[in-house]
Amino acid sequence: MTNDSSGGARSGPGDEAVRNATGRGWDEWFAQLDAAGAREMDHRQIVARVGEIEPDASGWWRQSVAVGYEKARGIRQDHEKPGGFEISRTKTVDVPLAAAYEAWSDAEVRSRWLDASVRIRKETPGKSMRVDWPEGGQILDVRFTEKGPAKTQVSVQHTKLPDAEAAGSMKNVWTAALTRMKELLES
Repeated sequence: MTNDSSGGARSGPGDEAVRNATGRGWDEWFAQLDAAGAREMDHRQIVARVGEIEPDASGWWRQSVAVGYEKARGIRQDHEKPGGFEISRTKTVDVPLAAAYEAWSDAEVRSRWLDASVRIRKETPGKSMRVDWPEGGQILDVRFTEKGPAKTQVSVQHTKLPDAEAAGSMKNVWTAALTRMKELLES
């Protein structure tokens, strides 16, 4: 966490990383984007303006500068995306990929660690799932990555959350749920 030029807290890449990648630090970006009227622009327009100011900046850095600016200026909240708010959590478990996948795909096993009734909408066995969360059209994207013969990374991205408060709450929910999943699988 770093401070923006108005003294507020800003998350994301630090000043040195931004300067190394784009040739400018945050204060310079904030001043140039303010002068360009970026407070009145939408995200795509800000990204385009960053590209005009620094054509050699990669697409990733153009996005990062735009998001950093939006957060510093109160245009965007933490976890806010164009389609709503989203969070992600990851947990590595010391079990084979098939066991981690079954912890999600088998409703009986899933009920032992997840305190919600979800519906699997789409799945690619052993790789990923798209899951309906029981509230407000929210969606989970779950990915399984083998990290060794008996080690699997499980990543959950929870999308279409209504606001920053819900996103913060769901970070805690998923931290606890994935910890329970890990404890169940490794016991």
